[in-house]
Amino acid sequence: MEPVYGTVITAARLLWLAEGLKFTISGVENVPKTGAGVVAFNHTGYLDFTYAGIPAYLQGHRYVRFMAKKEVFDNKYGGPIMRSLKHIPVDREQGSESYRTAVEYLKQGELVGVYPEATISRSFEIKGFKSGAARMALEANAPIIPTVIWGAQRVWTKGHPKKLGRSNYKIMVGVAEPLEPTGDADALTAKLHKVMSEKLLELQDAYGEHPKGEFWVPARLGGSAPTLEEANRMDAEEQAARAAKRAAREQGEDG
Repeated sequence: MEPVYGTVITAARLLWLAEGLKFTISGVENVPKTGAGVVAFNHTGYLDFTYAGIPAYLQGHRYVRFMAKKEVFDNKYGGPIMRSLKHIPVDREQGSESYRTAVEYLKQGELVGVYPEATISRSFEIKGFKSGAARMALEANAPIIPTVIWGAQRVWTKGHPKKLGRSNYKIMVGVAEPLEPTGDADALTAKLHKVMSEKLLELQDAYGEHPKGEFWVPARLGGSAPTLEEANRMDAEEQAARAAKRAAREQGEDG
């Protein structure tokens, strides 16, 4: 047992109880009881990782070491907690160090949580995947544990106000059968994308009503979320603007 991690989980459960969140968790048996595993999960909101760790905790109180952007660790309040939980900071400009740390954790028999999409999916569909999850699974000879969350975007997602009060929202977490670390990274990544896309459809079918026009409902289901293509364009524009701002800042420093 890790006292800090246990305390954080207890606090999270109390928050979820206060929010009235209703969880449906499936596929817990697909999380290995011991040994390494890459917990690959979709990214629809800022709190996904707190829900993605539930199946592992239900499987013998296992903990997941999540990879998260470096800025979270720079926060004076959240940073010390993230480090004490042994989560892994990711510098998007220099990701090799975080990758090496994740592989070492896997070789030590840990569960490592990864967002294959890298950034939040504004469409709430499964975006294109980076190959990092597959590469670390192959290098560490660890299975990939495909995990899909649905409903988390209702609590707090990009471009919409967070709703941490009493909401009684339903959140579903489904774990598919582990993928063995075989083949090359591209093929394994494609297989992971297919499995997670199918699991998302399964959870959406079981979720219940998806009201027309709601921001958290995909366009495919009649919601007002952007389509995957529209969301990809928005992401590209945002990345270009961020790069231009960074370049201007660096030019100013050089001047």
